Amino acid sequence: MKQVILNADDFGLTRGVNEGIIRCHREGVLTSATLMANGPAFDDAVERAKANPKLGIGCHLVLTGGVSVTPPEKIPSLASSDGRLPKSLGEFVARVSSGRIRTVDIETELRAQIEKIRRADIEPTHVDTHKHTHVHPRVMAVVARVARDLGISRIRNPVESFSDSWRSASHHRASRIPDLAASAAVLSVGWKFRAISVQYGLLFPEHFLGLAATGRLSAAALCELIDELPEGRTEIMLHPGICDADLAATGSRLQGQRQIEMEALLVPEAKRAVAEHAVQLITYRELN
Repeated sequence: MKQVILNADDFGLTRGVNEGIIRCHREGVLTSATLMANGPAFDDAVERAKANPKLGIGCHLVLTGGVSVTPPEKIPSLASSDGRLPKSLGEFVARVSSGRIRTVDIETELRAQIEKIRRADIEPTHVDTHKHTHVHPRVMAVVARVARDLGISRIRNPVESFSDSWRSASHHRASRIPDLAASAAVLSVGWKFRAISVQYGLLFPEHFLGLAATGRLSAAALCELIDELPEGRTEIMLHPGICDADLAATGSRLQGQRQIEMEALLVPEAKRAVAEHAVQLITYRELN
């Protein structure tokens, strides 16, 4: 049996991103989204999620970019005095690798983000991380422990096989080398992810797609991934949304790309590919 979770990251980033995600769920093939507790459009996302109960809502844990949910004085090694989290992934990785960010501060912030989502009466189906920070072994262990302690039993498997990365990146040859390098770096810690997930009793799909092609899944590329889905359960990561002034103001590197991925989820060909190959659309709720 082939089952697929089509997940939209960055729910709560802007109202335009939220609108695009909900449109892809109502009119297209999107089944799941992960909510940013520190997103500027968090309240709008919560309202839209409650109006669309079939959309699976996970927690998009954020350790880089934006403002912390926890008061900054309680997590001084992670957030600046004005509550800013590390600006870039590179800065975060350097600081966490050198021990300048304390594990307890990471754990405190992760708990606060999940608890904020629950206070909004949304029960997260799973957790993943913004910029895939849980690929870092130190962060991976904290995310797994927090998820287990808070009763969340499902987590994104961020590891994409090299063959899948090559295939998904083939639509954009000019950017294939850096994309594949990033994918290879994640692949190298796959064994660690699986070991920690088993240790904490966390479930995850067997396959993950969209890493090497982040922000570049056109309609043709998405349909090809669906056409060639392996047996078992797969998550395909996407970043749909409406490109507008609010999105530009966030500084996100994905701008017009979000519009392209939104259109990919809406084309009739995507639904046709799902039907032709007898693919079952699921959320993380069905991951047992």
